Amino acid sequence: MTQIPLMPKATAVWLVDNTSLTFEQVADFCKLHPLEVKGIADGEVAAGIKGLDPVANGQLTREEIEKAEGDPDYRLKMSEPKVKLPQVKPTRKGPRYTPVSRRQDRPNAILWLLRNHPELKDAQIMRLVGTTKATIQQVRERTHWNSPSLQPMDPVTLGLASQIDLDFEVQRAAKDRPAEVADSGQTLLPAEVSTAAEPAPAEPFSNLEPQRKPVPEEKLDVDSVFAKLKQLKRTEPEE
Repeated sequence: MTQIPLMPKATAVWLVDNTSLTFEQVADFCKLHPLEVKGIADGEVAAGIKGLDPVANGQLTREEIEKAEGDPDYRLKMSEPKVKLPQVKPTRKGPRYTPVSRRQDRPNAILWLLRNHPELKDAQIMRLVGTTKATIQQVRERTHWNSPSLQPMDPVTLGLASQIDLDFEVQRAAKDRPAEVADSGQTLLPAEVSTAAEPAPAEPFSNLEPQRKPVPEEKLDVDSVFAKLKQLKRTEPEE
């Protein structure tokens, strides 16, 4: 891990004023840009900053500075600290701090979240607003002491949460929510329809037009035909 000297600009001011180190050497030790070190030497940068002696606070030794002054390509190395501080363990992030002047607005923000984002869990609301689970339950059940006067207000507008945090929690809650089944609009059939007897299956080709039966031909009686012809011949001469 790269070590940065204490108060880099103040250290650079002291090195520029009290040593003959190059700008690159000072910039490398203080982790600054060479042009910024040049600006310090010209008085354009860090004009009101008082120099900090790195030898006095144990960051450099006089021998290290003299060695660097004799070799422009040499890079300064920070001295090992005489006292090693214990590594600070990262503390667990606690609830969000809410200013005293805005704590009275938390119930209004809780009411807004419950109405506009019911998918949010109580733990998410607690992280956003910095409240307790008991307060959320009281606002939800309308048992809060100031329940008649509560008005839903956006916690982002009130300054209790940032828009980025709110969007993150909403997206997180949307992922955990089960997918909703689309409503197809179908309903149950009435009992008369569901319990009615099924109609008999229709015979195949029943919808076709029935074939017409052929008309039987009448048989001719030869004797009766000749008898009619004789009667016609008799009636002609009488006339």
